[in-house]
Amino acid sequence: MEHGGDLTPLEHRYILRLRVEGTNHVDAVRRILAWARDRQSRSVCVATTHVVMEAYDSAEFRQVVNWADLVTPDGMPLVWGLRWLGIKGATRVCGPDLMPEVLEAAAAAGIPVGFFGGRPVVMERLVAAAAKGFPGLKVAFAESPPFRPLADAEDRDYVGSINRLGARILFVGLGCPKQERWMAAHRGRVKSVMLGVGAAFDFLAGTKPRAPRWMQQAGLEWLFRLATEPRRLWRRYAWHNPRFAFHFGLQLMRHAVSARSTARRAEKEQFSVLREPD
Repeated sequence: MEHGGDLTPLEHRYILRLRVEGTNHVDAVRRILAWARDRQSRSVCVATTHVVMEAYDSAEFRQVVNWADLVTPDGMPLVWGLRWLGIKGATRVCGPDLMPEVLEAAAAAGIPVGFFGGRPVVMERLVAAAAKGFPGLKVAFAESPPFRPLADAEDRDYVGSINRLGARILFVGLGCPKQERWMAAHRGRVKSVMLGVGAAFDFLAGTKPRAPRWMQQAGLEWLFRLATEPRRLWRRYAWHNPRFAFHFGLQLMRHAVSARSTARRAEKEQFSVLREPD
């Protein structure tokens, strides 16, 4: 996967066949800002266990995410997975943390941003919170599309507005898997770096609470979200979390067996070389 400019390619691993990169917040912001300065059309996905399992169940969606320009490990299970698979310095890069960091960097660099998604009341509060929290930030575009498939003419109007108004970083808050599919479909058409940030709109707008830091670090943010939105989220977590643990556990077992087999072959080859006559 090309990452643009002279940016160094990132080390990555496949977690249940989904590409996840060992990036960090500083690196991710640097890449996003570099692409935005060059006015490139790019897509950035933040991968949670929900994203991984949606991709596990759908080859089409897996391809959508694997073709993104950057896939960050949002959930702690993915960070642990990267570490177990050999990227020892892997850290969490989640949408609700990445979004304000990119906003701060964009404000400092004078790069216009846009917001696409969420409910109208959330969008109104989000724009106000962004203006207050990041002085000098240029919000070129802010729109809450209807919660239904867009007609072709509506879609063209949105794309035309984003490009005409000059948003070079576009935060997309349509929820998984809709936002990832939207970004993939509009890569090359929307002249912005598109970031799928999901619930980050609600968190920055203050319309939903976020888990305490200790729960985030312990990989329990999902439990906090389930407690605050049980009717909406219980099916997702009851279905995806146990399946992720089971299937990724099998992947780790296969990885361990393969690593031991490789180590034994290397030892045998080294022993054979040592025993060869002069």
